[in-house]
Amino acid sequence: MRGVLVDEVDRLLRADPSISHVFAVQCETTSGILNPIAELAAVVEACGRRLLIDAMSAFGALPLDAKRTRFDAVAASSNKCIEGVPGLGFVICREPALAAAKGNATTLTLDLYDQWQSLRATGQYRFTPPIHVIVAFHRALQEFWAEGGQAGRGARYGENCRVLVEGMAELGFRPLLPGPLQAPIIVTFHMPRHANFVFDSFYEKLKQRGYVIYPGKLTVADSFRIGCSGRLNAAHMEGVVAAVRAVMGELGVTLTGASAQP
Repeated sequence: MRGVLVDEVDRLLRADPSISHVFAVQCETTSGILNPIAELAAVVEACGRRLLIDAMSAFGALPLDAKRTRFDAVAASSNKCIEGVPGLGFVICREPALAAAKGNATTLTLDLYDQWQSLRATGQYRFTPPIHVIVAFHRALQEFWAEGGQAGRGARYGENCRVLVEGMAELGFRPLLPGPLQAPIIVTFHMPRHANFVFDSFYEKLKQRGYVIYPGKLTVADSFRIGCSGRLNAAHMEGVVAAVRAVMGELGVTLTGASAQP
């Protein structure tokens, strides 16, 4: 498994002048990959193209310095790493790029230029906004800054990830990604090859203990995922590992040698 290959993007952009924009995901949660956004932005800028970033599962926890990383827009939401409730998406963009988008939208609800103009003229949304979500978002931002902002939240998620990966490794589980590619948001583990390991049973037994995990969605590897983000700390992750250990005992699964391999 590999993230965005910056050299390959550079080659493609130089070979095809018709490409105007590059769209990149900062943290891709199907696998948990952390893509090299700063390096990618440098290549996109050097080639005279425009960068759009999906930071839905990264914004607030992973660094993104707009003064050093050139992009036109970054999209995120009220939940995920901000830890509010779902229901509010937002875009932070450079004003000239937003102004240039006038008339480009093909849908009413996604017309950012029109929404921008409405907010400037009236201070209001064009349509009834989800007030309860906005209030929750405001509270979540207060808690975010109280935790130390991106650095504080990112450090907590990073510790969650470390505790999880090390604990699962002691049980014989192998993460899909090597350390440099792993974002501290969600970790994908290879499904063990053991006659007694049935994922549905594993999932249900963990759920009975209060832990709901994610089935894997990759076509290249049988896997499952465990999240590290949200209102969680290292003690919660230790609880996950303890629950996995107990379930593995119930299933009669001990991972050693070949059974721990993908």
